[in-house]
Formats: sequence, structure tokens, C-alpha cells
Amino acid sequence: MTSMSAGSRSGTDAPGRAETDRWRATAEVLDEVRREPGLTRVELARRLRLASGSATEIAARLRDLGWVTEERAPCGGRGRPTTTLTPNPDGPGVVAVDVRFEGWRAGFAGLDGTPVAVRSGRHRRRDPDAVAAELDGVVAGLVAAAAGPVVAVGIGIAATVVDEHIAEVGGGQGWSPLDVRRIGAGLGLPVLVGNDANLAGVAEVRDGAAAGARTALFVTVEVGIGGALLLDGRAQTGARGAAGELGHLPFGDPGADCVCGARGCWTTGVDGRALAVMLGEPQPDAPYTYTRAVLDRAAAGEPGPSAAVTSASASLARGIAGLVNAHDPEVVVLAGLGPALRAAAPEAFAVAYDAGLMAFRRAVAPPVHDDAHGEDGVLRGAAAIALDHAVSAPGLAARAG
Repeated sequence: MTSMSAGSRSGTDAPGRAETDRWRATAEVLDEVRREPGLTRVELARRLRLASGSATEIAARLRDLGWVTEERAPCGGRGRPTTTLTPNPDGPGVVAVDVRFEGWRAGFAGLDGTPVAVRSGRHRRRDPDAVAAELDGVVAGLVAAAAGPVVAVGIGIAATVVDEHIAEVGGGQGWSPLDVRRIGAGLGLPVLVGNDANLAGVAEVRDGAAAGARTALFVTVEVGIGGALLLDGRAQTGARGAAGELGHLPFGDPGADCVCGARGCWTTGVDGRALAVMLGEPQPDAPYTYTRAVLDRAAAGEPGPSAAVTSASASLARGIAGLVNAHDPEVVVLAGLGPALRAAAPEAFAVAYDAGLMAFRRAVAPPVHDDAHGEDGVLRGAAAIALDHAVSAPGLAARAG
């Protein structure tokens, strides 16, 4: 499970050790059901080394709590019949929220972690109070409309997340700092907060383009460049939860000022603001949308946009190569506008990636895959960390208490 818990807040007092221990085996069973729905009770008992009676008792408890449904398994020969456990589609779940500079998406996810009833909108205003109030209402509405009880809230935000606050939103774009603790504050639910790129990376490692990889690198181009190094399914979040600010590595022009306050950041050669500088055009109010427009102009054959996109694609590839040299991942996953930038100038990307790798890596260079979850990646990651908390032994014990 991911260790992404920076910015977590519990609506109840933490349970004691004895209460937590009583839920440990139950949490382990739920963990297995999340990973592999449809396991039989016999197989669960074998994997977790549970006595048959304990497995039966835990299955009944989870059924009573609404987390799973239990059905008779197909007969496999002699012996007593067993049952399979699958997530209950009408059972408890979490609200997941994806907060971006231009707007938001939010939905409900059950134990399977798939967002449903997804809503979206654009921010009416960008000052912190208005954004927090708007999202608080969105979360409250989803909680009220959910078929089953909501047990936690997961929030992914395009920002540096430090100690439950937002240090910078989208690279200094005018509505930082945003205090995420205000979202859902009146619901009494645990709230888990993470950087959007870290959470999308978690989703890709769990069941996406990097599924099964023990060491994976996730890179996304949105407003700036974000990403995560994921080890055994966990995003490495650093001492204060603020790791993964890949766009602020000094891979760019040393003389270029970045909105973060540093110079020479990788972002200054790749994102929409960088494209505007290359084209001699005004800085865009919506860099993501602007990048899409420049990609369209390049596809139509405009020379200026074509050259700018080629430069950005090569810069993106060089930075990824540097990260591969540093972290030795099995696979790289490219998300956001990254796949479109690569597709617009595939040769420039490939040449720059190969040239940036250390010689011994080139024969077995990690593949660079497009992400599998697309715009749902952050929502799925936010749901994952909220579920991780809710179905953990402490989370189950707290709710029972």
C-alpha cells in the first residue's frame, strides 16, 4: 500500500493498540480482496494463514459491514463448498477529488477504487477562500448522494503539498496558499491529501501502465512537470511530503527564471509557458489549454509551433533520461500532455532520450509507456490513498469506535 499520507487528518481520535490489533486480520483480508476480487474464502485463509473458522468469521464481519458480497464458489470436486468474496457495489466507499489550476473533478469510489458519479467544473474564482468553499460543497454533495456510507476523502492537487497546506499551486499562479484542511472540514471524515502527480503515479503502479513494476518513474506534463519515483507501489514523498517536484530540477536554461523562484528549471523548456516564450507570445492564463492549442498548430504545419514543440519534446526526453540514470527504474510512465508532446516529435524525443542515457543503459533502456488511466489517474490515486486509510486496521478500528 502507498505511504502517501501527507496532509492526512482524522475526524476521530486514534484508536488504541488493542483496538487496532483486533482489526488487523480483517484489514489483511480486505487488502487481498482489493488486489484480487473473487478470491475464495479457502484461498484467503491459505494466503493469510488463517484458521478456517477465523476466515469464516472475518468474511461474515465484512459482509455485515457492507464491504463485500459473498457468493458460493463453483464446485471444484470433493470437499466442503466455499464462497468467493468481491467488493460490494453498494457498500462503503470514499470521495476522491482532483484539483487543478483551471478546474476540478470529483467522484465516488467503492472498494474496487473505480471512480463513478464523476462531476467536473471550472473554478468560478481562484482566490483560496472561494476555491475551498466550492470544493467543500462538491464533497458534501457527493457524500449526500452516495449509495453507501462515505468513510474517507482523498484529495489530489496540482501543487506542492507540505504539512496539510499548499505551498505553491501550479508554480505561483495566483491562488496559493490553499489550506486543504478546509475541504470537508464539517463532515468528520478522515481526509488524505497528496500531490496530483504522486497520486496518478500510484494509480499507474497499482493497475495501470506500470503494474507489477517494483521500481517505476512517473512523469507528467500539466502546468509544469511533476512526477514520482514509486518503490513497491509507494510514492516517495520526502521528509515533509513535498518530493516529486521534478519540473524544478535544473535541466533547463540556467539563465531562465522559473515562477518557483529558482533558475534553470526543467519546466522552463517544456510546458505551455515555455512554448509561449519560444513563440514570442504573451504568457498564457491557462498554460495547459495553450499547450493543446500549440500542438494543434504544429499538427497543422505551422513552422513556429512545430519548432517549439520539437524543442519541448527533446527537452522532456533529456530530463527523463537523467532521471533514469539517477533512479534506475524498470519502466517510465508518461502522462498529461507528455504523450502528445512525444507523439508530435517522436524522432526528436527518441534521439534525445537515447543520447541522455549512460552508455551501459542504452541496450536495456527502460521503456517509456503512455499512461493507462488518462484523466482519471489522479482520481484513482486519490481514491486509493483514502481507501488505504479506511480499510487499514487503524481506520477500521476508528470507524468501529
